[in-house]
Parts: sequence; structure tokens; C-alpha cells
Amino acid sequence: MAETKTKVRNIGIPNVEPPEKTCDDIHCPFHGNLSVRGRIMEGLVTSTQMYKTIVFQQDFLSLVKKYSRYERRRSKKLAHLPPCIGVKKGDSVKVIECRPLSRMCPVSLLQ
Repeated sequence: MAETKTKVRNIGIPNVEPPEKTCDDIHCPFHGNLSVRGRIMEGLVTSTQMYKTIVFQQDFLSLVKKYSRYERRRSKKLAHLPPCIGVKKGDSVKVIECRPLSRMCPVSLLQ
């Protein structure tokens, strides 16, 4: 019996390998036709309860001009979760910007 191989696209991001599982999601950067561009961000997954969407938390430093010091801040953002990438709450993830997939979701999950 011949094995059927699905085509995995090279998305042009160095040090990012495609997932071993396959999917038929059209919004997957590896198996669909979603083009990725822009910044690559890192964060921690805080929720996976939405359908094909995760909430991730991004920590950053913000300058307080009055005191010339930095304070720690965090923001929560949404990202599209393709079915071929398995993540759970507390995982560290990399996401990349793409075209807006919905009103609140302009990024897609890489790793």
C-alpha cells in the first residue's frame, strides 16, 4: 500500500520546523495557504478553551519617565491554533503576525 504524503510548505522562517502531524486547516501556515509576515513573538499559553484559538500572555518592560526606571507589564493576545500543533496551558509558544483571521486574532501559532 502506498503512503500518501501531504505537502508541507516552507514558510521561510529560520529555526522553525513544521509539525509532524498534518491537518486540513486553510489557516495553517504549514499545511494551508496562510502567508505569514511581520514580527515573531513569544509568550505563555494561558487558555486553550476557544475553538482553534489560544490566549497567550506576553511580558515586557515599560519605561517610567519620571523615575527613569522600568516596570514589568504583561498583555494578553489571541492567536490562531492549527489542529496540527498540540499545546496546553502553561506551554511556551512562538507566534507570528499574519493577516487578520478574525476581529481579535491577527497572529498564528508557529511552535
